[in-house]
Amino acid sequence: MLISENRPEWMISDLSIMLSEGITVPAYTTYVERDYEYIIDDCTPTVLIISNKTQYLKVKNIIPKKKFIKKIIFFDVIEEFDQELHVSINQIFANKNFNSLNFSELKIQRKDIACIIYTSGTQGNPKGVVLSHGGILNNCEGALGLLKEFVSKKPKFLTWLPLSHSYEHTVQFVQIVVGAQVFYAESIEKLIKNMENCSPEIMTAVPRFYQNLHQKINTNFSKATGIKKFLINQTIKLGNKKLNRVQFSLIESLINFVCDLLVRKKIKEQFGGNLKAFISGGGALDKEVGCFLNAIGLPTLQGYGLTETSPVVSCNSINEIRVETVGKPFRGNLVKIANDGEILVKGENVMLGYWNNEEETNKVLKNGWLSTGDIGEFDGEFLKITDRKKDIIITPGGDNISPIKIESDLNKSNYIEQSLVYGDNKPYLVCLIVLSSEYKNIKNEEIKIEIEKINKNLSKIEKIKKFFVIKNQFTIENNMMTPTLKLKRYKIIKTYQNELEKLFN
Repeated sequence: MLISENRPEWMISDLSIMLSEGITVPAYTTYVERDYEYIIDDCTPTVLIISNKTQYLKVKNIIPKKKFIKKIIFFDVIEEFDQELHVSINQIFANKNFNSLNFSELKIQRKDIACIIYTSGTQGNPKGVVLSHGGILNNCEGALGLLKEFVSKKPKFLTWLPLSHSYEHTVQFVQIVVGAQVFYAESIEKLIKNMENCSPEIMTAVPRFYQNLHQKINTNFSKATGIKKFLINQTIKLGNKKLNRVQFSLIESLINFVCDLLVRKKIKEQFGGNLKAFISGGGALDKEVGCFLNAIGLPTLQGYGLTETSPVVSCNSINEIRVETVGKPFRGNLVKIANDGEILVKGENVMLGYWNNEEETNKVLKNGWLSTGDIGEFDGEFLKITDRKKDIIITPGGDNISPIKIESDLNKSNYIEQSLVYGDNKPYLVCLIVLSSEYKNIKNEEIKIEIEKINKNLSKIEKIKKFFVIKNQFTIENNMMTPTLKLKRYKIIKTYQNELEKLFN
């Protein structure tokens, strides 16, 4: 189990585990103690690799209870530990008594397990997605086909998404495949500064990053006047025309050339001057945002996938960007649309199953076809995502959150009878609350205190920021619940859409 923020030792450790014919279990640094304990109990790791004291303190109380943990490796120097069980990575690096690895003698097959990546389950507890070496290599081969069209021989990548996220986890192997120089961003606040410093050619990110970028650039554009404003407007207008493959007139070609020199070039320089493409994944990219960024000279390629597909299914290519789609499926991926519109995927990239969870595996894997839970259609060879079938919230940061898990915590409160958590593609989570009959007259301030107590046991991305109390219960009679007493999320959200949206103002 690997618990660390992004740093070079992450990639070194991941490769070491896999080349030792072991299985990597990446874990988010945002998890709280109960999340770690659930995953440790589920996958029973023999080795924990931990970056620093902050992370160590989260699992310190769990370790003595788990006899299967045989060794703990730290990246940073931590004083308070038993030398028998713990070792520093610097001690390993300093050990000169090692044998060079003969790659031809490796017994690893493409069908063998490479890693188990935990993703939020619709019923609360996270599920361990078992990915094969072949699944990750399939993604690498597909990505190589896209990237070789426009990257240099030793491209620079800037990494900032958590390497514990399946998207960035696979990207690190793509970086190796293309012989990239890899830079690790210091923080999201320093991201643009880091881009200026290292001049990356490629950057993978999630929709939240592009939404923020769109907002910032648009704010600056709105301050322009005179000839500057004219050029900005023409840049966007002509950029969209080019994106839609509409031919320019002679005067438009001339204006576009000026826009390239005076607007698009300057924008690119703010990102280091070398940027060939942004690649968006981990959630739906807003069409307006995608069109805007492509129009102003920041090529943004949207892809699609899920942890269960290693994770990429499809992606737009630099020479054929269709913003409203998620591109063509990678070679080796079979994609079809079921009768109810659900996207089904078959191929080497599809997971081997959920760890220790045959029941959930059988629900989504039938005859090799994975039910993605997403609704889509084909526009020629291009895949379009039109809706989501499964009860998972995907944040703009690409994190998968189980609303049922949080609702379960909320509903344990004496004050709360029912709740619905909302926040798909939103900056934070909010909830609708139905109060218990004996607490109908409770003040909002007291509910707020109660929610803060519940938030203490939730990770940062799971915390409820705002809430709205509704009077009517969710029932089968008012069509807000199914006969098996599950919430009809789509119906409830549609009914209370205005109240929910106001919580983001």
